Parts: sequence; structure tokens; C-alpha cells
Amino acid sequence: MRIIGGKLKGIRMNAPASLPVRPTTDMAKEALFNILYNTYDFDSCQVLDLFCGTGNISIEFASRGIKQVTAVDKHSGCIYWVQSVVDKYKLNEIRLKKADVFKFLETHNQSYQIIFADPPYDLPTIPLIPQLVAKNKLLTENGLLVVEHPSLLKLNDQPGYTETRRYGNSSFSFFNYTP
Repeated sequence: MRIIGGKLKGIRMNAPASLPVRPTTDMAKEALFNILYNTYDFDSCQVLDLFCGTGNISIEFASRGIKQVTAVDKHSGCIYWVQSVVDKYKLNEIRLKKADVFKFLETHNQSYQIIFADPPYDLPTIPLIPQLVAKNKLLTENGLLVVEHPSLLKLNDQPGYTETRRYGNSSFSFFNYTP
């Protein structure tokens, strides 16, 4: 995985092969961050990274000066790996939580400007993510939920859906719950 922008731009990190992850491609990540960086003031944003895996997205946000990232994953190896990167590069913006994402979404009550979710592609409950975010009001006004998912999965019938952008076999679906 490569950091494509900010203070860590160009740094390559090799997460352990034993982690159950499928990192977001550089092309898709660059497109996503072009959209987000031109929409939000990262200096004041709080981000929630669900199914953080290798921390690819959280680390990219921290590198680009985001105020705070809460990264959630239930896999101990993923949390350990991301913590080692946080320690090595002094990325104090990243706060890690070892938790099941769906239980976390049910009980969490803080709202965020940006929520990014990159669940395992074979997870049948992916459509629950926008439902739980809407139900529990986890986005601030003008906040954005981005769900990365296989391009064959359609999420356009979920609450707050605005658009989908496709990058090969992966797509980003965008949700906004602001009236």
C-alpha cells in the first residue's frame, strides 16, 4: 500500500500477508480523495473509517491533515498493524477501536463529517451500513457516507443514496442524509 498525498506521500507500507484484507486500489483511493479534499476542510473534519483493515484510508486521511480519524475493525491483527504504523509515524490523529462494526454502529452516538466503509465484499449485510448510519444520525449536516463495495452490488435503494462511481470491480456509493 502506498500513501498518495500529504506529509507521508510516497511511503510504501507492506502489511502482513496474514491479514484478511483487500486494500483499496491506489487509483480508486486517489479518485476518492480528490472528491473529498475538494469538498471538506480536512483541518476541522472528523472521520470514521469502518472495516479499517490495513488502515490504508485512515493513514491517508492522517497524512493529509485530517483533524481526527476513528478507525474500527474487529480483527486483532489489523488493529495491531495499524497501531504499529500510528506509533512509527506519530499519527496521533488516528484512534483505533477493536469492535464489530455493526454493533459499533448500533451503539455509537458521535457524528462525523465523513464516514468511509470498506466491508469484506462477500459480506451479505453491506446494505445495513447506510441504514444504521441514517438511523443513528452518525453524519453531521452535509456529512458524507462512502461505502466501497463490489460493482455488481447495487445500493441505490438505500436511504440517502446520491450516486455510485465505479472503478473496475470496485465501486464507491455515496450517501448524504442532509434535508
